[in-house]
This record gives sequence, structure tokens and C-alpha cells, in this order.
Amino acid sequence: MSDVSVSEARTLLDSARRIVVLTGAGISAESGVPTFRGSGGLWKSYRAEDLATPEAFRRDPRLVWEWYGWRRELVRGCAPNAAHVALARFAERSPDMVIATQNVDGLHRQAGTREDVLIELHGSLFRVRCTSCSWRSPHTDTIDATSLATLPRCAPCGALARPDIVWFGESLEPANIGRAFDAAGVADVCLVIGTSGVVQPAASIASVTRAAGGSIIEVNPVDTPLTDIATVAIRTTAVDGVPALLGT
Repeated sequence: MSDVSVSEARTLLDSARRIVVLTGAGISAESGVPTFRGSGGLWKSYRAEDLATPEAFRRDPRLVWEWYGWRRELVRGCAPNAAHVALARFAERSPDMVIATQNVDGLHRQAGTREDVLIELHGSLFRVRCTSCSWRSPHTDTIDATSLATLPRCAPCGALARPDIVWFGESLEPANIGRAFDAAGVADVCLVIGTSGVVQPAASIASVTRAAGGSIIEVNPVDTPLTDIATVAIRTTAVDGVPALLGT
């Protein structure tokens, strides 16, 4: 991590009135949150791409809920790290700041990030929504996937509930991605932390800021597709880089 790059990034943040932050899996990896995709993402011979789909849920909701129950228990044992906490504290003194996360682990919330600051683009492991009506609700109970009858149900109508997560083949909630793009379009700085920069449309948030004349600060141990448009690239982990950058 270069002292020069950190100093340059701090100058940009100090002069910024509006800030949008995009976080990805890299910020939570240091809390012990496992990656559920790729070569290490198998569960009982299933890939995440085979289970996190509307088709899989229609075919076997019990199996899909069993997988999400297992994921919940793994994530439940993780805690926010110094990067999550630094962002939450920084947001308290930055009134025009938005944090858009691609993560579903809920660690930004646990770190104390305010509701009005946070956009969970891909949903949350700890929320459910009805498959029949518009009901949504926090849900932190242990999942009992022994039968269809024991799966989470909608409180108002009794229909089967599903994880409140954007699955493969589904679009992001228009209100969420719209809010993120709106914030990016007026941001003086977009701070990108621990994301590969390849998952769309979230990866375009930084490009929106850049196109509008704002600056991009990237915190990542490796180069990404966003590095070419970054004003400053800080080559370190989120835990080391974000607290140093934000001074928290």
C-alpha cells in the first residue's frame, strides 16, 4: 500500500461533498465469509449456479432452503471487520453518502450502517419474501428444511416464502439499482472496495460516476476491469486499506 496513493485518495475524499461506495465479496472475505461460487463453491455436489435460480426453487424448494439454511449458519458465525466498521463510522459524518453492496451477508448492517445509507443490491440472507404477494420481512430463525411444511411461510397469506435474494436470471430491484445509479451520477467520488468489477449492472456504478466527471478510488489487492478508470488504485486488502483511508 503506497503512502502516496492513500494520501491522494484522502485528498479526494476530503474535498468530496457526495460519495458513493460500492463493496463486493472482498470486504467480507476477511470476516471469514466463504465464497459460494467457483471451484470451491460446491455443496453436496451442487454449484451455487444450480441452486440460486427461480427454476431450482420451483423444482425443489426444500433443497434450495436447505442450502440457504446452511449458508446462514456459516455467515452467522462471522462478524463485521474493521473495513465494515470504518465505513459505518465514516457515513455518520458524511451526510451525502450511499453504500451499495453486492454482498448478502448483512455485515454492513451489523457494523452499524444506517438504513438510509445502505443499498443491498443483491438482497440479504436474513430476509424472506413471499412467492405470492408483496410481503417481505427480516428472518433470522434457523431454517428447518426437513419438509415443505416446515419451510418459511408468508405471514399475511401463508404462501411459501423464498430468500429475499436476487437469483441468477433475475433483475435487480429497479428501486435499488436506480437509487445507486442516481447517487453515482452526482457523486464527487466513487469508492470501490473488494469487487471484481465484472458483475453487472453493479459494476457500472463506478463508470457512471466517472462519466459524470467524478473520481474513482479502488481498494483491491489485484487489478480489476475498473482499474483502468480509477483515479487512484490502492493495492491492499479492505481491512488494511479502508480504515487507513478513512481515518477511522
